[in-house]
Amino acid sequence: MVYHSSFINLEGIQYACGCPLLPLKSHIRGPAPAADPDKIDIIDEAMTFFRANIFFRKFDVKSSADKLLVYLTLYINMTLKRVENCKTEAEGTKAVITLGLEEFPIPGEPGFSLGGLFTAPSSQEEGDLLRSYLKQLREETSGRLMERAYLPNGKQNKWWIAFSKRKFLNLNFI
Repeated sequence: MVYHSSFINLEGIQYACGCPLLPLKSHIRGPAPAADPDKIDIIDEAMTFFRANIFFRKFDVKSSADKLLVYLTLYINMTLKRVENCKTEAEGTKAVITLGLEEFPIPGEPGFSLGGLFTAPSSQEEGDLLRSYLKQLREETSGRLMERAYLPNGKQNKWWIAFSKRKFLNLNFI
């Protein structure tokens, strides 16, 4: 049984390319609205469900927030693959920063692996809004993942790094 997002009632949420711009508990600047620090956000949910959802080859999208959950699960998997060979937290941080500086495709561009979930942008502004939201989402996810992927002594947490070998939905992410 796949774990789905609990963000079902999305009244007053802005959308870009069929993707909800959900609030985030983030110190990183971007278009995401600020979330209540005492409640979970979509990144917390993706981190919590990651190790269970990674085993599934099918994911039935039941809400628009599930689209973000799929995107984040694939991004977490890609990030773990990048830090898999980085034995110390300093090396891992460097790899994640490099990953954050890379250009990534959005819906409608070649190389975007989730074209069936998201629609192509109808305008340049919508595309720019989605790109900046996903960039903020990726940066915040990377920071939170580094806290879990490495132990306080700076060594890898094998209970997270082991999942770098798995494939979610049989996809290689962007």
